[in-house]
Amino acid sequence: MDYFLIIAVLVFLSAMFGYLNVRFLKLPNTIGLMLITILFTLGVFALSYFDDTLLNAERYIITQIDFKSILLDVMLSFLLFAGALHTNFEQLKVQRWPILVFSTLGVLVSTFLVGTFIYYVLQLFGLDTAYVNCLLFGALISPTDPIAVLGILKKAGVPKKLETKIVGESLFNDGVGVVVFLTIYKFATPSTEKVTALDVLELFGVEVIGGILLGLFLGWVTYRLLKSIDDYDIEVIITLATVMVGTVIAQKFHISAPLAMVTAGLVVGNDTLRDTSMSEITETYVDKFWELIDILLNTLLFVLIGMEMLVLTFKVDYVLAGLLAIPIILACRYLSLLLPINFFKERLDFVPNTNLIMTWGGLRGGISIALALGLSEEMNRDMFLVITYVVVVFSILVQGLTVGKLVKKLA
Repeated sequence: MDYFLIIAVLVFLSAMFGYLNVRFLKLPNTIGLMLITILFTLGVFALSYFDDTLLNAERYIITQIDFKSILLDVMLSFLLFAGALHTNFEQLKVQRWPILVFSTLGVLVSTFLVGTFIYYVLQLFGLDTAYVNCLLFGALISPTDPIAVLGILKKAGVPKKLETKIVGESLFNDGVGVVVFLTIYKFATPSTEKVTALDVLELFGVEVIGGILLGLFLGWVTYRLLKSIDDYDIEVIITLATVMVGTVIAQKFHISAPLAMVTAGLVVGNDTLRDTSMSEITETYVDKFWELIDILLNTLLFVLIGMEMLVLTFKVDYVLAGLLAIPIILACRYLSLLLPINFFKERLDFVPNTNLIMTWGGLRGGISIALALGLSEEMNRDMFLVITYVVVVFSILVQGLTVGKLVKKLA
């Protein structure tokens, strides 16, 4: 089966499941698509007791797709650029300090809290694993997923000030989370070379600072190019080239492509620069183009997440550990946000119950699954993959469906 056929099948399933959701379920697209895909996959499992043709076909498709590479190396750049392009830059600037603390200190604190609690929980189930492997799980599950957050918050009616905090945090903390994950991964990988604190600082500095500087440069070049012409067709293509070439450069020099794309998207989408670089018709076309890219890739991503069930090794202990991990992760997120929110809430006029809403609205998604897929067998990959999947499914289906009601009740 060639890649074109696989893509055709995925797009067909996305279109069919999307239609069923819009026509009958009327859920937010990200939630509806994943729910229908999971139900479809469970139906295929049930059917396989009589005829396993469909199960084998679906399993073949999913095993031919490198979910980790597709999401982290390709899709994520497009999705983050699109998300940043439509983020309110002025509000982001006002909330920059809490967002910076949430996406850095918050991720680090959550990583160590989750890793520590999960280590002791796994002992209860007799699932022995090294503490550093639990920290890896803490690192991959702590960042909130901008793709899930952006898709669901649009319909949740969250106050703008609070929406900016949640969206801004999720845009940046996945890049930081990936760097934290890679850093701990170095410690967890058996190697003859000793990893020093200097190595960690170098990796963190190159990835994070390098990614932001590259994004600023790409954003500035794109702005200058858009400003010098007035042709909406070519200007749309220029923004597309920015993401594609920028991602290649970031990967070549081992710097954070997600942070580069977020930064570039914020620069290009900045209202002040937009007014001087794009005509009204160009703005419309650029926005609509990236909106369509966002919707298409989101649709494919959440169908893929639903289908990832097929590659999991389900064991009762793994699933129970995953269910127990849900309240632990939520509690650790609440604790990691407590100090920065109390520090900033007076001067920046936070809405009531900001911590509770940010805890419940901090959804996990495809990035966590992609990172879990990158674990090695020595790092208990099968176990942590199942735990991650359980947390992500709960996050999107339960938290995603109820965050709007929570906002109306508490904000």
